Amino acid sequence: MFKFLKRAIERWLNKESPAPDFPQSDFERLRYGLRPGDVLLVEGRTRVSEVIKLITQSRWSHAALYIGRLHDIESEDIRQRILQHATFEPSEQLIIEGLLGQGTVVNKLSDYQRDNLRICRPSALSHGDAKEVVNYASQHLGTPYNFRQMLDLARLLFPWSIVPRRWRSSLFTNNVGEPTRTVCSSMLAEAFGQVNYPVLPKFKKVGKDRVELIKRNTKLFTPADFDYSPYFKVIKFPFWGQVDNAHYRALPWNKDGLMSNDEDDFTIG
Repeated sequence: MFKFLKRAIERWLNKESPAPDFPQSDFERLRYGLRPGDVLLVEGRTRVSEVIKLITQSRWSHAALYIGRLHDIESEDIRQRILQHATFEPSEQLIIEGLLGQGTVVNKLSDYQRDNLRICRPSALSHGDAKEVVNYASQHLGTPYNFRQMLDLARLLFPWSIVPRRWRSSLFTNNVGEPTRTVCSSMLAEAFGQVNYPVLPKFKKVGKDRVELIKRNTKLFTPADFDYSPYFKVIKFPFWGQVDNAHYRALPWNKDGLMSNDEDDFTIG
């Protein structure tokens, strides 16, 4: 009975809304701009994504680690580890992510080609440490998702539920589950922590003129933290026009005075 209920809740939470006709990012340009070790942020379209957005006050509901194509991975051990979990064409670009109902898995980058995406690049990360980050993530393939956290998220979706302000911070700190269980952003924070690459560390003053960094509990990380982190370079590929080449003046703006209040709600401004 419990397994049936668990699967039912997972299906309900993972139900997606239709993809937009025009996503904000240009997937074809973005896919060629990625490099192994990059964090890919996703503006999800599932019910659970909407709750994560509300709690974190961010558009980004999911984070994944880009690992490249199979032939980009230098380590034979990592390649074999990945192939034990799934089979891919040599040309497929791959990501490692934590998914509700599936745990930590390796999937195709193209699964998100209709979503709004953003690259967060650890620009100071060395090539060797990038390989260590990918290695750590691959070692966690098969790790189950934190089901208790899923139940907390489901609870917030009931019509009678009003999200108290205190829940926005406590959801990711209370009942975080066993150490062997994880969610997408926690696993990525752990991976970068293995090579001491900072995401959002705390700072502590020591003596009169010294400051040291304190690692945060990785269970507290959300996808938006990689966007906010000053140690990750945000790279955008807009659907139309290169924002860094002053092409905004050539964008095909509506000339009839239409203004959008929502996705499909247009009025005369």
